[in-house]
Amino acid sequence: MADDPYQVLGVTHTATDDQIRKAYLKLVKELHPDVNPSKVAEERFKKVTAAHDIVGDPERRRQYDTGEIDASGEPRRSTWRPQGAGAGAGARGRGGPIFEDFGDMFSDIFSGGGRGGPRGGFSVPGRDVRYTLEVDFLEAVQGAKKRVTLPDNGVLDLTVPEGVTDGQVLRLRGRGEPGAAGGEAGDALVEIRVRGHRDFRRQGDDILVEVPITIDEAVLGGKVEVPTVGGRVQLTIPKGTSSAQVLRLKGKGVRNATTGATGDELVTVRIVLPDEIDEGLSYFLSEWRQKHKYDPRK
Repeated sequence: MADDPYQVLGVTHTATDDQIRKAYLKLVKELHPDVNPSKVAEERFKKVTAAHDIVGDPERRRQYDTGEIDASGEPRRSTWRPQGAGAGAGARGRGGPIFEDFGDMFSDIFSGGGRGGPRGGFSVPGRDVRYTLEVDFLEAVQGAKKRVTLPDNGVLDLTVPEGVTDGQVLRLRGRGEPGAAGGEAGDALVEIRVRGHRDFRRQGDDILVEVPITIDEAVLGGKVEVPTVGGRVQLTIPKGTSSAQVLRLKGKGVRNATTGATGDELVTVRIVLPDEIDEGLSYFLSEWRQKHKYDPRK
């Protein structure tokens, strides 16, 4: 047996129509699935809606108060017949909204959410759905076409924009859950997760990379090949370059889709000695040290 509709709405049997309406609106604001998606709230929302279907309509409220119908809207007396004007009013609310201006009432609750629907009801926009998409480092930098597989085995095709960042959320309009009663579909929110890269790290729109050089390249200078997100290029090593020195490749970073500017690649140089130090190198450096002693730690 359904609960007493007055108790469900939290009003007395002597409450005015306006008091019933205000109590109902307050509960809808708290329990509507778009606001409170819990199962408990969903069940209460159904009970509140059913209760309002009974006592929110003057004719059905009269029928309930006089015992013609019960709390679920079913007839109590055997003499009740579903015909005539009174029966029309009684049957109308059981299958749909009671108020002809229901859409206006809900537009007061959900900004932009309520629009006139079938039989004077209201439409509810569909919920947004969230997904996570992993992309490779270079796909995030250069952009890519990707496909997301949905739980129901459906797919979403999307364009990963150039320069997307880890944790950025892409919005696909109208690809979420369908709306109710003609409401607009929700959106699909796709959070991007960028995998790490063996050579590159990202710092804002700049790309960071570490490049090993030989001791003679550090002392004498020269040209070395270094990786960039667009391919390998030649980098000039100045004469007398120290380990951990940072050299800049202009415009070899990430293009910012918002500003249109492109970052740089920052190359950190690391001097690597040969696996074996032969006698010639040892003798040369020992002689050099005797004449050019210096302390870089001072």
